[in-house]
Amino acid sequence: MIERIKQFTDSTNFNKAFTVTLAAVLPVIILAQFDLFRTGFAIAIGAVLTYPADIPSSLKHRAKGLLAATCIVTTCTLIINILHATTATVYPFVFYPIVLLMVFFLSMISVYGQRATMVSFSGLLAIALSTGHVQTSDNILQYCGLILGGGLFYTLVSVIFNYLRPYRYTELEMADCLKLTGKYLKQRGHLWDIDANREKIIEKQLYLQVELNTKHENLREVLLRNRSNAGNSNKNRKMLLVFISLVEVLELALSTSFDHNTLQEKFSDHPKVLANYQTLVYNLSSTLKKIAKSLNKKKKYTSKHKLLQDLEAFAKAVKEYEETVDNKNAAETISILRNMLHYAEKQTEKVKVIERAFTTNMSFKDMQGRDRDVEKFLTPEYYPFHILKENLSLSSTIFRLSLRLTVTIALGFIIGNIFTLQNVYWILLTVIVIMRPGYGLTKQRSYQRIVGTATGCVIAFGVLAVLHQPIVIAVLAIILMLLGFTFTAINYRIGATFVTIFVVFIYSMLNPDIIHVIKYRLLDTAIGAALAFGANHFFFPSWEFIQIRVFLKKSIEANVAFLKEITDLYNKKGIVPTSYRVARKNAFIELGNLTASYQRMMQEPKGKQKQQPQIYKLAVLNHTLLSSLASLGTYTQSHKTTKASKAFNVVVQAVIRNLELAVNLLENTDSTEISPEEKEELKARFTELKEIRAKELQENYLVDEENFRTKMQEAQLIIEQLVWLNNISENIVKSAKQLEVVK
Repeated sequence: MIERIKQFTDSTNFNKAFTVTLAAVLPVIILAQFDLFRTGFAIAIGAVLTYPADIPSSLKHRAKGLLAATCIVTTCTLIINILHATTATVYPFVFYPIVLLMVFFLSMISVYGQRATMVSFSGLLAIALSTGHVQTSDNILQYCGLILGGGLFYTLVSVIFNYLRPYRYTELEMADCLKLTGKYLKQRGHLWDIDANREKIIEKQLYLQVELNTKHENLREVLLRNRSNAGNSNKNRKMLLVFISLVEVLELALSTSFDHNTLQEKFSDHPKVLANYQTLVYNLSSTLKKIAKSLNKKKKYTSKHKLLQDLEAFAKAVKEYEETVDNKNAAETISILRNMLHYAEKQTEKVKVIERAFTTNMSFKDMQGRDRDVEKFLTPEYYPFHILKENLSLSSTIFRLSLRLTVTIALGFIIGNIFTLQNVYWILLTVIVIMRPGYGLTKQRSYQRIVGTATGCVIAFGVLAVLHQPIVIAVLAIILMLLGFTFTAINYRIGATFVTIFVVFIYSMLNPDIIHVIKYRLLDTAIGAALAFGANHFFFPSWEFIQIRVFLKKSIEANVAFLKEITDLYNKKGIVPTSYRVARKNAFIELGNLTASYQRMMQEPKGKQKQQPQIYKLAVLNHTLLSSLASLGTYTQSHKTTKASKAFNVVVQAVIRNLELAVNLLENTDSTEISPEEKEELKARFTELKEIRAKELQENYLVDEENFRTKMQEAQLIIEQLVWLNNISENIVKSAKQLEVVK
């Protein structure tokens, strides 16, 4: 229990919650001593409204985001109060349209990425809160100044905490990345079980890739921006080396695709071979998980598994197999085993690099130029107007969300005024907090918000019925605020419960009629949740079956770009260019986006899960395609390959043509299939490649046996991958044809 508490208080979510709690509570406590409670409370509001924009990055970008949020929060508060003060006579006809325009504009700036989304969220919260706490004309500038001060104070506290623990966020994200990569490897190991449910395992791998993509993006943001802005500290370089190695571990894992059923049959009389291989994979997975655990606990890592001995045992099993079979008849099987051994060697090497990073004082020889041009992997931070302009259409998810949010906020105002509710802004806050672009998440958060609020109100009423000491209530409110902010990111229902108790406690100190507070809190939350949920169903809905075609198209296009980079590398040889690694990264990200889109689709009503089997098939085909490409790319990088034949390039071009045809089908644009003449030439090229391979296999009289083995291995893998790529691309075209346009 003590260990769990330590881990909880050391988490990123707890530290962020502690930062905002400190920044909000400190001004209240200090100024309350001078009878300036309301002044301190206004500063606290500014701090809390700025907090959502505090997302990890380099210190420079983090500070910029917080300052932007502070300015937007202050400006929104100022505009709302001035509007209310100056338009009293024509209040409904001027005030509401301008407020709704502000809501729409702030929601639209989410098109510029995650940081912009959170800055937008801060502004929207400020608008909602300001409508319920309007100031008199004399107090407007003073109040807005205090809000500005609160935002600046939170920024200062956040920066100070960053200096106190500059690397802890990176360590925690790295630990999560290590753990997830270990889980991914373990799933790869499960594929070798005789009774394995391989379809289910592949599905789990797809979902793990979504999580890994998020972790990779977070680590790129903090590691690469810190590298470019703050130089190369040893700590940062070590983490960068580990991160690069983890990305390569994932690519290697994805690149090893085998026909497990066939191999199980072929090695049924030699089970030791596959058993040793599986043991090594499991131990590689366990090693990464143990490194993650030591990093989480800030303890020195001690290696438990003897990975080199496991690798040696597998190599020995391969050698014993070769000695007991007829090499001529089992040439292909032996070649597959050697490919597996080569993969095992490379994977063990990379995991050992990660182990050394946490057990020795590294000299960074393992970098060997692997960090070259890494800044090109970052998403550029610029905000051109044309991106906003391009999203001003119903085809944009953000535009639909902005319209939906604006209409729902308008309904919240109307309902609040018709029924003269006590705190209309609670309805608005609930809508802003709950509403998300997707139906599934909005539905989930609506339910969690209502349950959390109801639970919190019951608990708060029970506590206040027996507890009447203001100081004790204030201390409990601070603790609950801390827990509420922490759990909001972990478990929204529990977070909503703590936040509700905290809010009721605060109001109980300001208003003794706590029954009315609880009643209106419950009512307003229920109305807000119902509005958000209903709006996502009826107002400009963004059903995933419409959006997923875009993700399918982007995933295929990213795979085409990756294939072109692999082809260039195979033809030109030499050092792996940065463009290859960027294309690989994009292919992984787009596949993750496609999988995430499919997950969201499965959370929607059954009637909206249109053509689910075809979409799932296309998602799996894209995963298989990327796996095959990664296999081809990994082999090309790690082996000295022969000159690319014309047949190789003809087949690659045919695959690209098929994939481009699939993209056109998804876009519903005119496209032409490969002509019968081209298909005949393609068959001839496959025949040519197979003849080359047969010739290589027959030339067993070569004096240089190692050279023969290398050529045979290359011939087998390249031809198999080309045949496989062509089959996959044809299946993608067939599936794309079956995907009808639905509305």
